[in-house]
Amino acid sequence: MEEPRVTNRPLPVLRAMIDAIDRDMLQLMARRMAIVGEIAAYKREHQVPIRDRSREREVIADRCGRAEKLGLPREEIEAIYRLVLLTSRDHQAALRAELPMQIEPKSVAVVGGKGGMGSLLARLFGDLGHAVLIADVDTPLTPEEAAHSADVVVISVPIGVTEEVIRRLGPHVRAEALLMDVTSIKEAPLRAMMDATASTGASVVGTHPMFGPGVHSLQGQRVVLCRGRGEAWYDWLTKMLSARGLVLTEADPREHDRAMGLVQVLTHFQTQVLGLALSRLGVDLRETLRFTSPAYLMELYVAARHFAQSPRLYGPIEMLNPIRDEVTGAFIAAAQELSGILRRGDQPAFEAMFAEVRRFFGDFTDEALVQSSFLIDRVVERS
Repeated sequence: MEEPRVTNRPLPVLRAMIDAIDRDMLQLMARRMAIVGEIAAYKREHQVPIRDRSREREVIADRCGRAEKLGLPREEIEAIYRLVLLTSRDHQAALRAELPMQIEPKSVAVVGGKGGMGSLLARLFGDLGHAVLIADVDTPLTPEEAAHSADVVVISVPIGVTEEVIRRLGPHVRAEALLMDVTSIKEAPLRAMMDATASTGASVVGTHPMFGPGVHSLQGQRVVLCRGRGEAWYDWLTKMLSARGLVLTEADPREHDRAMGLVQVLTHFQTQVLGLALSRLGVDLRETLRFTSPAYLMELYVAARHFAQSPRLYGPIEMLNPIRDEVTGAFIAAAQELSGILRRGDQPAFEAMFAEVRRFFGDFTDEALVQSSFLIDRVVERS
């Protein structure tokens, strides 16, 4: 490693020089973003998708190679440029790069539009050039009026009252309009939307955004879609969501609900068990941080983030999932089995358990090591 260069310049002078370089870097970033705006205009005119993965791989490889020749750390430079590329894609999406030059604006009513997810959806459709109507419990515009007048009616209310709201508003949705929901359970709400619009034949799509209202960027966030009725509106919705940088997954509603038993119920359940156990062990949380590993700190961040949110959100997600008992039962059985192995000091059984789970993960372990190491590095940087 190269020894630090001896200098006679005072520290304040050196820091001022760093500040000047950083200002130049920000000016260059602003120039870069201005060119990204031109790229967005070109892509929109010529109907070119925002994301070009081969181009991104070329950029990352080139910048990392140049960094290494300059004596800069490859991994850190890669992390910086991945953020730069993400910001560029987000800027292009905000400029509607993936939308046709001539697009017919729709009226979109968000029922529950003053809530967290409702507000995010309102901004999403507004950014795409549509007229957004907000209907909530205390708005001058009633949900019924909104459902009757809008081209697209989005139900974004607490999961516990979703079906009730659908049954109430569904008959008001016009035959040529679209009714959609954003709940984390799909089979029952989709059936309710189909039944509530049976007399008019309005189009229906079930959606589940796999993110919360606090996300910093929509780029790369996933939305699951379940077909109901009406191909034209389904195609319109996929075009709108894709244009904002969202990744779409089509699923059968029953398939979706079973998957959410793992993705949501199992992960939330284990986080809640961890949080409850820590709270009842009587430990001083701050004291444990003196001895923390990055992995433990990440677990704490996830748990604390979870409990900082509303139990009225997570309770119904878990309680109403159709495979709730199967998933929580498997978790409890696994915990009891592992507890017995530890209590007996049974090292061969412990190793057999490791081998079983490692076989289950297969090649995914390689990806997990790389990605988790990246996340750990980022946590260490900010701690």
